[in-house]
Amino acid sequence: MTEVTETRRFLDQHLQAIFAGDIETYHNTTVADLTIYEWFVTPHRIDGLPFHDFMLAEAAREDSAALGLDPRPQSGQPAKKPRLRFDLANYREQSYGETVICSYTMLLSSADASGVAVKSYNESRVLVRLNGEWKVVHVHKSPSWRAPFQPPG
Repeated sequence: MTEVTETRRFLDQHLQAIFAGDIETYHNTTVADLTIYEWFVTPHRIDGLPFHDFMLAEAAREDSAALGLDPRPQSGQPAKKPRLRFDLANYREQSYGETVICSYTMLLSSADASGVAVKSYNESRVLVRLNGEWKVVHVHKSPSWRAPFQPPG
């Protein structure tokens, strides 16, 4: 079995904070001028934390979907929130001094009364050690399936 690195433990803490809606830990593990590309949110770069603060706060509400990107119900209240689990497949770290690039396929499993479903996407997170602490400074997500060069017509 491969030894779990300091940066992998940090990354797991950071990701757990996101899925738990723990805004305080998210802020403690992320720089204020974070840059992020989330293809399933918008085709543009998102800068800073306020966008994600809103997404995390909304996902934590009892009357919302479990994740900010879950589909809205056609009418009425969202279904009971599913249990969530994340796994990082094909995990790799590239270390360059005080910078580490973590790349992997995010496997996001959800379970509820209807069963278990797994979604996946590719992700890279850039971590930098600042004042002795790791921080996420950039995130890039992309589809985990073969995407066409041009968007659908």
